[in-house]
Amino acid sequence: MDKEQTKIRIAKIKEQMRDIDHAYFVLDKPIVSDAVRDSLKRELIQLEKNFPEFITKDSPTQRIGGKALGKFKKVMHTSQRYSLEDVFSFEEVLDFDFRVKRFLRIPQDRKVAYTCEFKIDGVNMTYFYRHGLFVRAITRGDGVVGEDVTNTVRTILSVPLRLQRDIDIEVSGEVFMPRSSFIRLNQINSQKNGQIFANPRNAAAGTVRQLDAGVASSRDLRAFFYTINSGYKTLTQFAMLEALQKLGFSVAKQYQQIDDIEQVNHFFTRSEKLRGQLDYDIDGIVIKVNDMSLQERLGRTAKTVRWAVAYKFQAEEVTTIVQKIELQVGRTGVLTPVAHLRPVCVAGSTISRATLHNEDEIKRLDVRIGDTVVIRKAGDIIPDIVKVLPKLRIGCEKKFVMPEDCPVCGSQIRRRSGEAAYRCANKNCFAQNIERFYHFVSRHAFAIGGLGRKNISRLFDEGLVEDVGDIFTLTKDDLLLVDHFAEKSAANLIQAIDRAKKITLAKFIYALGIMNVGEQTAIDLSEISYLRCQISDRNFIKLFQSLSLEKLSQVQDIGHIVAKSIHDYFHDGKNITLIKKLFANGVEISNMQHSISGEKVNVEKSKFKDKKFVLTGALDNLTRDEAKDKIKQIGGDILFSISKNIDYVLVGENPGAKYDKALKLGLKIINEKEFLEMAQ
Repeated sequence: MDKEQTKIRIAKIKEQMRDIDHAYFVLDKPIVSDAVRDSLKRELIQLEKNFPEFITKDSPTQRIGGKALGKFKKVMHTSQRYSLEDVFSFEEVLDFDFRVKRFLRIPQDRKVAYTCEFKIDGVNMTYFYRHGLFVRAITRGDGVVGEDVTNTVRTILSVPLRLQRDIDIEVSGEVFMPRSSFIRLNQINSQKNGQIFANPRNAAAGTVRQLDAGVASSRDLRAFFYTINSGYKTLTQFAMLEALQKLGFSVAKQYQQIDDIEQVNHFFTRSEKLRGQLDYDIDGIVIKVNDMSLQERLGRTAKTVRWAVAYKFQAEEVTTIVQKIELQVGRTGVLTPVAHLRPVCVAGSTISRATLHNEDEIKRLDVRIGDTVVIRKAGDIIPDIVKVLPKLRIGCEKKFVMPEDCPVCGSQIRRRSGEAAYRCANKNCFAQNIERFYHFVSRHAFAIGGLGRKNISRLFDEGLVEDVGDIFTLTKDDLLLVDHFAEKSAANLIQAIDRAKKITLAKFIYALGIMNVGEQTAIDLSEISYLRCQISDRNFIKLFQSLSLEKLSQVQDIGHIVAKSIHDYFHDGKNITLIKKLFANGVEISNMQHSISGEKVNVEKSKFKDKKFVLTGALDNLTRDEAKDKIKQIGGDILFSISKNIDYVLVGENPGAKYDKALKLGLKIINEKEFLEMAQ
């Protein structure tokens, strides 16, 4: 063959191999044997070796990259990845349906359509394609930042290198290892004294994070896809799964659109029966609202989406023995009893501890030290004691008695009226200090890596810190006095501390550890335009002290108890002293909001500062959450009902009664195009 003929032959072989992979992984209908595919690949390798100028990124020979990486690069997701709420009974599924209808304000007797899918027990991954070519893969990470594992994922044959259409698209899915491949891998590793993996999910996770793509390619990873994040719109979840397959993505075939929540049980039961026949692990089903416009209206909380839940299969249960029960002291002083167990393997993990929650739960179970108990991993994640087997008692078991004093500091413990928990009354309890510090540096707060509980404890032991405010005065020389810190680790921690000084309002509020204030409440507080547009380290305390109980209770999802916790916190002298100390030591609340595109918007200078927006209808280019984010980024405030005080009503397709009311009141109505022009 001459050069031109070789170029054509290479293109034809690549096209043929794409068809073979598409038939095998997407259509589940092999058209040739593995031997034929291997033969074509060998020919392609030889042709490209002779004419390297014809090698392209989408060539099957390019799935394995060059030399091994030194480490994985951290990458920000284009938008936050949210989790699914787990449910474990059909009653909880019905409650989910009830909440969907209540949020959408539709009658409870009206039916909502759902799509049911397998919940693949693998590693969540996001993939990026440009002009139809695979360019990047990122792990979920903490939902905000993941790791770039492109080189490894490129080796997975069921991840298409070229799509059926030349489009820019971002999709998500699950990487997994078939059970048969998992067994084979452990057999090979056992013979070579290599690593033995506990389960296929762990094997998949370990393989994805292989720095050497060559090692990853020798293991049989697969991928299923289930979400289009951007670049291609469908009207329903079911249509999205169909579209993924047409584009060339592999989808778990057993999915179904149902018109009534009552039909979920049938799909769940059928899936549980199929579970043992599959060559890959599933740990439940995912139930998603089918209508994409309803998904947008439902939105999400701080951690989970409101339009889907994971209905988990019954977890594996085993017996073990309670060896002792100890109390853990949390950052708010809550004492939580924890059972130390004889180590036992459950669902592929070795379990040696399980929470008993509180004294009431111990009494309900009648669990004693020395008891034989049944434990399970609820949702295959959290170890839980289900029941005691009292007939196996031999007479030496001991009842647990709640002490009168804190096991760490010796101070008196109290149980407030209406609460199940006992609390240590000493705010300076060493255990509370450690937990408050650990919360303060956690990833959803100041996000300072390298400070686990042991290192925090060492800082206290050396007298380098008394409270969280002291972290910003540490020097490298200070850290070198502490065990387990060397030149490099000390320098890295100081750099991390310096980077953390600039923080968003929501993360700062969450970091303070106010009782009953979680991530979502911190976000809700930060989104009050009155605060967001005026806040700075100079007036932070004054602004929060100006919030009355009545004002706080008006914030969405903040009730009287949470409002009182916030109010009391900002009227406690010790807390005010700590906040002043943080600002004096260099902490700065950033007024710069990041837009979806990554551009920064100065809220203070925005002409839309304090303007009130209401959204109604489905937008073409933005999801409801993206539109809300843009409004917040330009300084606007989002309201949920129409009144004469509204400045702008953003209207999409099929608007509801809000649109009619806005017309009657003569309010300013804008479409998506006008809004995007305003927001530039």
